[in-house]
Amino acid sequence: MNNQPIKETGCCELFNSELWQNKEIVWKDKIFVKDHIISFFHIPLNFGKKVIENMELIKKANAKVSNQLMLTDEKSLWGADIYIDVLKEVPGAVMTTLSGTFLTKVFEGSYHNIGKWVQEMTEYVEKKDKKLKKMYFFYTTCSKCAKIYGKNYVVFFAQIN
Repeated sequence: MNNQPIKETGCCELFNSELWQNKEIVWKDKIFVKDHIISFFHIPLNFGKKVIENMELIKKANAKVSNQLMLTDEKSLWGADIYIDVLKEVPGAVMTTLSGTFLTKVFEGSYHNIGKWVQEMTEYVEKKDKKLKKMYFFYTTCSKCAKIYGKNYVVFFAQIN
């Protein structure tokens, strides 16, 4: 068995699930670059293109954070909004902020499990005696990097206020 450490791909950062597992996070006007992706039954069609375009703007503005966070708001079968956290305003990008309290939970496996995970996250929030306002998803790596790293993590952010 090969016990050598996994090397980063240069595309997606290695993900540390301990940073996000079962946390309560409070944001007040946390700044993000916001964009919209087109989907077909929740399958993103231009996700990679939008991420590349926005990351180029972010890098050019020296606004990239370590442990990059990219949230997805699955608004409909036909599209989603993405939120990429940044250090500061990014010229040429649409900027927004998010505020609130969020409970997080990390899931690992195939995207086919999303429905089951949504149910688990909903139950997790209810067990905490909280009311779910909105759910965001943090897809931690692209499919190519997930295959190389051997894990496909998704972090759920449940907004509770």
